[in-house]
Amino acid sequence: MASSTTAFGSGVSTTALGLSSLKPSPTVGVATIIFPKPRRSSAMVVRAEGQTINPEIRKMEEKVVDSVVVTELSKPLTAYCRCWRSGTFPLCDGGHVKHNKATGDNVGPLLLKKQ
Repeated sequence: MASSTTAFGSGVSTTALGLSSLKPSPTVGVATIIFPKPRRSSAMVVRAEGQTINPEIRKMEEKVVDSVVVTELSKPLTAYCRCWRSGTFPLCDGGHVKHNKATGDNVGPLLLKKQ
């Protein structure tokens, strides 16, 4: 069985905390934590294939597009994706058009307009 020490006198096992590499420092009298190297994770793609993204908001409209006026923008108009289909996410590339035709959804971009 692996040995287990308590973390900083708390009574909590360092193994339970994932701190099995916790080693006391003989010169200072405190513990030094050596963290393992982080693992690389693969990218995750979130998609809601074959279903609507907007199940209930403003369904009587052909396409839901909201505009927000902002004073500090570098461009006069910037469209942000809300359908998760854009190849240039987070910017909109019009991918919602194909999604809307395939699913009957009415999702559209968020438009930021410079004042």
